[in-house]
Amino acid sequence: MNSVAVIGGGPAGMMAAFCAARRGLDVTLYEKNEKLGKKLFITGKGRCNLTNAADIAEFFPQIVRNPKFLMSALYGFPNTELLNLLETYGLKTKVERGGRVFPVSDKSSDVIKTMQKILAGEAVKIRLNAKVDSISQKQERFVIDVNGEENVYDACIIATGGLSYPITGSTGDGYKFARALGHAVTKPAPALSAIEDACHVCERMQGLTLKNIEFALFQNNKKVYEERGELLFTHFGISGPVVLSGSSYIDHSKAEELYCTIDFKPALSQEQLEKRILRDFEEHKNKQLLNYMGELLPTKMIVPFLDESHLPGRKPINQVTREERAALIKNLKEFRIKLADVRPIEEAIITAGGVNVREINPSTMESKLVKNLYFAGEVGDYSAQTGGFNLQIAFSTGYLAGDSVLAK
Repeated sequence: MNSVAVIGGGPAGMMAAFCAARRGLDVTLYEKNEKLGKKLFITGKGRCNLTNAADIAEFFPQIVRNPKFLMSALYGFPNTELLNLLETYGLKTKVERGGRVFPVSDKSSDVIKTMQKILAGEAVKIRLNAKVDSISQKQERFVIDVNGEENVYDACIIATGGLSYPITGSTGDGYKFARALGHAVTKPAPALSAIEDACHVCERMQGLTLKNIEFALFQNNKKVYEERGELLFTHFGISGPVVLSGSSYIDHSKAEELYCTIDFKPALSQEQLEKRILRDFEEHKNKQLLNYMGELLPTKMIVPFLDESHLPGRKPINQVTREERAALIKNLKEFRIKLADVRPIEEAIITAGGVNVREINPSTMESKLVKNLYFAGEVGDYSAQTGGFNLQIAFSTGYLAGDSVLAK
């Protein structure tokens, strides 16, 4: 019986091990942690947004890096088949806002337990606390050095994840293995990450969440991302769904100026906002500008907003000049924050970059350089937006690798 080593017990590795074993292969799954699915356990704030209910064709606009490469994987094992498989083994799921799919129990541990059942059903050998130190080749077979002990296999699937959340075991091991076997690795970078501001204005508003704002991200004075949604101010800068999504579009190879703008009133055009403020100014003409601003903004951000806009908060409204009123309107529609960089990769939700996809066969996930070597999951250079898309990619690429390994 042909033997396969799967390195990494996350969603991609577990799915790859299952698919290879059900085809009659002798499969050993190596996981460096004390349990499987450690990163899976914390996804979706512990609820596990395991896929998205959108039609699979709608996944591709959500994939930021190398969407075409993933066509075979996603169409070969789409979200519908993933959910059918999990339901067959007892996991009930539900669909929430934006098509996000969660277990009905809201417990990521139930997803992991289901995957463990799936693996047990195919007699996959699972080795926990098994740190793979190196992978090499000897006479076209793979020598896996685990905790100082050599094990030889006919094929190997690397599914070790990226560099984000290293506490879960994602410490870049797969990149090291890939390079040792002759592969190029695109420099890993944070994706779906919070962003630090450069002027420390955000810490004055930390803890404040804004909903239904329009967020735009600029690099080198070019708009690279825009979305309406939710934003959170923190002690270091900005976070929240629109920021995490936008961070994936930053080109880390360029050092040009990075900034964002926030439209606090996206439902109003500039002309409509001006008419509203003119009416308000007439009604509240004896108030100080500072006291009126509560009509437009949350209390916590009024003073920072006025300071950044260079507007005199203590001035009575009936003394506010036309130029000051224009500055107020402009900054309500385009509040600008100079940004420094994304947070460290250890804090990112996922890793952008990884094993160069030009060296991987998209129809099988097999290396084009080394026969019977396969890659699956976040270790490859592809990534997507939030909403369950990245986990589906992990399951789909794992399925394709396991279904293709040592196929005749």
